[in-house]
Amino acid sequence: MGAGFTGLWTAIYLRQKFPSKNILVVERGVTPAGASARNAGFACFGSPTEILSDVAVMGKEKALQLLTMRFEGLRIIQKIFANGLIDFSICKGYELLDNPQYLERLSTLNEWLYELTGAPQTFCQQDELIPVFGFAHTAHLVENRFEGCLHPGKLLNALHQLAGKMQIRFLFATEVREVEERPQGVKLFLAKGPGLHAERIVYCTNAFSNRFLPEMDLVPARGQVLLTEPVPGLKFNGTFHYQEGYYYFRNLGNRILLGGARNTSFQAEYTLEPFTTLPIQQALEAFLSNVILPGERPQITHRWAGIMAMGKEKYPIVEQLTDRSFCALRMSGMGVALAPAAGKKIAEMMP
Repeated sequence: MGAGFTGLWTAIYLRQKFPSKNILVVERGVTPAGASARNAGFACFGSPTEILSDVAVMGKEKALQLLTMRFEGLRIIQKIFANGLIDFSICKGYELLDNPQYLERLSTLNEWLYELTGAPQTFCQQDELIPVFGFAHTAHLVENRFEGCLHPGKLLNALHQLAGKMQIRFLFATEVREVEERPQGVKLFLAKGPGLHAERIVYCTNAFSNRFLPEMDLVPARGQVLLTEPVPGLKFNGTFHYQEGYYYFRNLGNRILLGGARNTSFQAEYTLEPFTTLPIQQALEAFLSNVILPGERPQITHRWAGIMAMGKEKYPIVEQLTDRSFCALRMSGMGVALAPAAGKKIAEMMP
């Protein structure tokens, strides 16, 4: 269930493991309605402040396991799809810092990540680029040369085409009302049309899972984004994070794609409503004019929102629930990187 990144990767890995099985992906929308088709296209695995925050919440071991899943997921994408097909680019990732205390932890982070990236310095201080990029109210800049960006719509399309070639079938615009496990299999009751019968089911519905799995530690969270008109002489290229990743932006050609600010209104953004709101959009525009393009107010040409799944911690829920049901949920805004690893893990645990 679910034709977003997680559902597609899961179906592909299941096909590799079970070449003779019938595999069907059921999607309630005409296109995926979650964050997969509505994200900002970051191919990233974690900024310094985000990683340190995750270590404080989950502990070092689990936080590094999460980083490994993200890093390996990005490598899987690069291995399977040509960069040009999905506009994948390792353009480097950066974090804007206004507190120097995080710089003292960079050497520790680099030691932790050496085994993962193979580089003695995954993160390096690049303050000299601040005036080059034109940022204001930025004390320090940290670079990660392993991060980049991609076109999420093109990645979805490439995954769908690959799944089709592997004889995976799809039912779009098919809403599942209820799932009932029986001794002989699983029955899916649909909003319209006859029901479906399956041997096993995998829930890949992320933020929309509470209806079927209400006991999960999962809450929907809206992520809002805006896109500017072309900015003549735009000075920067890359993906950028600020405040533990709550603000994120990148250049799209010579436009600026900016998202986040959810931390300015947490409770209001715990919702399944995929609409932009004035307070968040104003916060994004303020960050745009105060930090990214100081003193400038470029016209905003597009605004949109996507629904993510969060919980008490960021580690995804990839589990066997019963003899016949499994789930891969709670991507915590990192579905691009986590979905390949989550799909692979589901296939490995399925008997």
